[in-house]
Amino acid sequence: MSQMEDDVKDFLKRIVWTVSSGFLWLTLTIGIGAYNDWLVPEHSVSIGNIIFYIWMAGTLAALIYMYSRIWKKKFPHG
Repeated sequence: MSQMEDDVKDFLKRIVWTVSSGFLWLTLTIGIGAYNDWLVPEHSVSIGNIIFYIWMAGTLAALIYMYSRIWKKKFPHG
């Protein structure tokens, strides 16, 4: 059995979920954009760049919403 209190366990779980989901989002977004040359427009903006940036903004909004859901619960104080 764990010797940790439930509040500490919950706090550490929130931190791990926040960091890992943010890193996963960042890795996937940069990986997809760089692999398909959509991350930085070369000579002009193409339809692929536009779709990629719309997708990136939408998934970033979803990630921020997920963060707000994770951190919404208040911790008991003292």
